[in-house]
Amino acid sequence: MFLPIHDNTVLRLIRFQFVTGIILLINVVIFVYTHVLIGGSGEVSALTSLGAIPALFSDTATLDPSLQLVPEPATLLTYMFFHAGWLHLIANMAFLWVFADNVEDSFGHGGFLLFYLICGIVSALAHIYAAPASKAPLVGASGAVSGVMAAYLVLFPRARVWVLLFMKLPLRISALWALAGWFAFQVVSLLATKQDGTVIVAWWAHIGGFLVGLLITFCLLKLFRARFAGE
Repeated sequence: MFLPIHDNTVLRLIRFQFVTGIILLINVVIFVYTHVLIGGSGEVSALTSLGAIPALFSDTATLDPSLQLVPEPATLLTYMFFHAGWLHLIANMAFLWVFADNVEDSFGHGGFLLFYLICGIVSALAHIYAAPASKAPLVGASGAVSGVMAAYLVLFPRARVWVLLFMKLPLRISALWALAGWFAFQVVSLLATKQDGTVIVAWWAHIGGFLVGLLITFCLLKLFRARFAGE
């Protein structure tokens, strides 16, 4: 739909988005290792071992013991640091870099990390609930990043964002239109997808991450306003 390039919201309470930068770096390093250095069957094994597989959580499938690198519940965390391809990685990291710095500014470094992980976990649980028989590993930062986008929407709806519309047309629009439009696209895409048990795009993961991010941010809105008022 679109790729964010830059926003006009400056940092007010922190000097630099250290947590955002570290998360981005971890994602890139893991991708280079799995996709470039080991690749092939090694990459598939890594995604299978550390991705969140719904069928394992619903006990409708089992995993080869040789692939069980971490306890099953731990994959609710590990899955969000792995990506299936370059475009998957670039898109998620672009959204993270543009929107997460100001959200980290609002939550504080530690609070932002906790928020990011919670959004990612709830996102995976939403996907598992929606497709309990799927044996395909869920991977990617999309769910956690969706929560970040929701927080940005609540906190900075009037911010102006440069985006590449349809990946081609440069456009400067408000965050409200960009992010609300993105969420609407997820919902429409979900409704238009044939529900046959085959999961190609984890729409529910995107929607789940966005909704929990929205809820948490609304609940803490008075705290954020007090933080910025006391800057």
